[in-house]
Amino acid sequence: MESNPSVIQYEFRVKVDRIRALLEQYGLDALLLRRISSFAWATCGAAAYVNTAASEGAASLLITPKGRYLFTNNIEATRLAKEEKLVEQGWEFQVSPWHDEKDPLSELAGGMKLGSDGVFPGAVDLSGELAWLRAQLTPEEIQRCRTLSKLCAEGMQQALDAVRPGMTEYQIAGQLSQAVESRGVQVIVNLIATDERIFSFRHPLPTHKPLQHYAMLILCGRKWGLVCSLTRFVYFGSLPSEVRRKAEAVAHVDATMIATTRPGLKMSEVFRTAQAAYAATGFADEWQLHHQGGLVGYEPREIIATPTSTEPILVGQTYAWNPSITGTKSEDTILVGVHGNEILTEMADWPTTEVQVNDQVIKRPAILEKD
Repeated sequence: MESNPSVIQYEFRVKVDRIRALLEQYGLDALLLRRISSFAWATCGAAAYVNTAASEGAASLLITPKGRYLFTNNIEATRLAKEEKLVEQGWEFQVSPWHDEKDPLSELAGGMKLGSDGVFPGAVDLSGELAWLRAQLTPEEIQRCRTLSKLCAEGMQQALDAVRPGMTEYQIAGQLSQAVESRGVQVIVNLIATDERIFSFRHPLPTHKPLQHYAMLILCGRKWGLVCSLTRFVYFGSLPSEVRRKAEAVAHVDATMIATTRPGLKMSEVFRTAQAAYAATGFADEWQLHHQGGLVGYEPREIIATPTSTEPILVGQTYAWNPSITGTKSEDTILVGVHGNEILTEMADWPTTEVQVNDQVIKRPAILEKD
């Protein structure tokens, strides 16, 4: 991993302490982590995946009061030891031949009161609690998230510079993937729509449709297990007044949400301000057509905000709000700081809309207009 070993060891001790506290809170003997996101979080950024579409990796972790164990097969063990340096981090490897049908995990954890980051026989499902823990970023994770976000913004800019009318959505997706993956970031969400498809689908998988005037690029990128998200639009020709009106309205909603995402408030309160902002801009019901985003960490959304969300907003958390009004959307990843919020995926040369929210002026990405 691309990190200082002493820094990783400090961060790792913080993670272990949080896990021990979770076990004590629920009266459990051990915690099993099988999700790719949980593995990356607990190991300070190591990758356990082979199939990038899978939720669970090719290695699992078991944390007990007496030890920390890593379960994998002989295919994965060498890379996890040599490149991810997990032996040095203190994990005791339990390696099985890839063809062995024995279950060493059950043997080791037998008789223990077990918690897990998902559904597992005999275990208490702590997936919600672990999503919350994954989202409480340490200073080291925040620095990695800044780096990740910068790389994603640069990749998005490169891809959009290459977009031209006549390109298919598949080709645009390829441009985005190439630009981001070549920077060492894994693309885990790559959604592309052009023209009328932008008005039809909130989650548009790319197709063979060629671009005429209007393109939307949506990206979630992952590095060191952390995830960031952003969306941008480009229009070739004269931007229709109705699209411009919607874009300005959704920028107002997004800016309102960003301004409200401050310590001392709850996610539900941000959600309610969004509802009010939708109504104030003349699009009162649009929030019902798609979720509004939420808390980010090692998943694109660790927790999605709802009108009843009780989770508090804390310094050091990252959020990706994604309000949308049919045909437009606004999305960046932000960091909640002590004195204000930082837009991590900001693109320096991108056109912006300035929105006044109380005593703040918040810049939101506008639609890039090209001849």
